[in-house]
Amino acid sequence: MKVLQVSAEIFPLLKTGGLADVAGALPAALNAAGGEVRVLLPGFAPILADLQGPEVLTELTAPWGERVSLRCGRLAALGTVAYVIDAPQLYCRPGGPYEDQHRQPYRDNHRRFALLGFVAAQLARGLDVDWQPQVVHSHDWHAALAPAYMAFSRAAQGPDVASIFTVHNLAYQGVFAAHDFADLGLPQAAFSVDGLEYHGQISFMKAGLFYADRITTVSPTYAREIQTPEQGCGLDGLLRSRSDVLSGILNAVDESVWNPAVDRLIPFAYDVRKPAGKARCKAALQQTLGLAVQSDALLFGVVSRLTEQKGLHLVLAGLDAMMARGGQLVLLGTGEPALENAFRARAAAHPEALSVRIGYDESFAHGIFAASDVTLVPSRFEPCGLTQMYGLKYGSLPLVHRVGGLADTVVDSSLEDLAEGLANGFVLDVFTLDAFERAMRRAFALFARRPEWNRVRVRAMRQALGWERAAAQYLALYQDACSA
Repeated sequence: MKVLQVSAEIFPLLKTGGLADVAGALPAALNAAGGEVRVLLPGFAPILADLQGPEVLTELTAPWGERVSLRCGRLAALGTVAYVIDAPQLYCRPGGPYEDQHRQPYRDNHRRFALLGFVAAQLARGLDVDWQPQVVHSHDWHAALAPAYMAFSRAAQGPDVASIFTVHNLAYQGVFAAHDFADLGLPQAAFSVDGLEYHGQISFMKAGLFYADRITTVSPTYAREIQTPEQGCGLDGLLRSRSDVLSGILNAVDESVWNPAVDRLIPFAYDVRKPAGKARCKAALQQTLGLAVQSDALLFGVVSRLTEQKGLHLVLAGLDAMMARGGQLVLLGTGEPALENAFRARAAAHPEALSVRIGYDESFAHGIFAASDVTLVPSRFEPCGLTQMYGLKYGSLPLVHRVGGLADTVVDSSLEDLAEGLANGFVLDVFTLDAFERAMRRAFALFARRPEWNRVRVRAMRQALGWERAAAQYLALYQDACSA
């Protein structure tokens, strides 16, 4: 099965969130399961720099008239054949992939990412005479126009290629002004309720949901949740109408990257059979950050975007209760300035118990999972969440809100689930400070019973979270879409 994966970012070359982790791990997993995957990416500087043997496959004219090159080579970091859109005027800028240095979205984002979908559709039509995809699998709003361009080009001569669209987070939809539609090169019929039009604007996300042959999202629970008004972000009606082609495939963990037994980014290796390295990682991080070096202090870790969605205001509000019980917190993240400043202020007032680093550092993130006892992910909503899975792999028991993929991966340490050997973390059923603090108290109570804590930690670390199952599900979905 020849699959073209289309995404805006890919680990380890360019990452702003979990999308990159999935985009980086899925091709290898699909190839191992019998697929043949190539990737299409925008020509951001780190991606172009990693591309080996980058031959110009062709030059293209974008729908708005701009000339760009399409290169083909192999990504050294991944060993994957890649098509990369070489358009420095669009992608090589001093800010991030989506925002400028002032954290403002680029005004031409509709062009920058429409081009990604446009080129995907050209490859689907046979642009590369040496390799023809059977499936185009596009990820999130940045690549969501691929199914639309493919749908309107099917009338033209060319192979019939299936389109798969995966929603990683429905809250980020790629909504632009109606006048931007003229740049997209789509027929006027696409600007309608049955198309891209969304309350008088255009929505890339809606395009993917409307035109794709199959829709997936990143956990079974989230697939159900986005069909409700509460979490449908205004698109629940469309999703319910397409429920027959919507499925949830749980994200997974790249165990070649996230594995404390072989992780070179942590100071001491460990695993279920030889767990002593985890305590050494904890002591080393406490000392490095100036926290009190205490093995019996329950160490909470946060690696997250600092946004309201992630429930970080609950963490802020619960800090006094945490510290009153002798707990410590180490946080790594960036996001809303108010949250950044609030966490900085609390850390400055309690340096022996709280450490806050604003920004993102992949090595430091690994260090937090290796050192912490509990990974905090109390999100208001969470499509899948990879953070809690990383916590499980590193024996940092997740404390989560029962939504999306968090509900699919974490079982509360209630008396019943402890007795049945199912517990692997701590779960709040309602999104309130009281529920969050009660879950924290359960964590402290279990930590005080070390033999039982160790049994739960072993269960968490042994949980099967690799990509094999998800890859098999994707391949079955591709086959179904191609045979429809």
